[in-house]
Amino acid sequence: MSLLSFLLGEKKKSAAVAKERLQIILAHERAGRNASEPDYLPALQRDLVAVISKYIAINPDDIKVHLERQDNLEVLEVKIELPETR
Repeated sequence: MSLLSFLLGEKKKSAAVAKERLQIILAHERAGRNASEPDYLPALQRDLVAVISKYIAINPDDIKVHLERQDNLEVLEVKIELPETR
């Protein structure tokens, strides 16, 4: 590790930042489940569209985020339809 990177810190990749944000959102949602809090899925979907749009031209309707709860199990499903490359 160079002295400059130690002093300035290293720039994180956008995928790592997105993963950290998703983990924080999920941990927060698990910790404080109550009906008065707004649903985070629409905001998560907007963030995903913004990040993916930086790299690929994509229609916002091509990203679907769905959370399914069954007993003690939660499944977060993210479906992304990428445009065909030619």
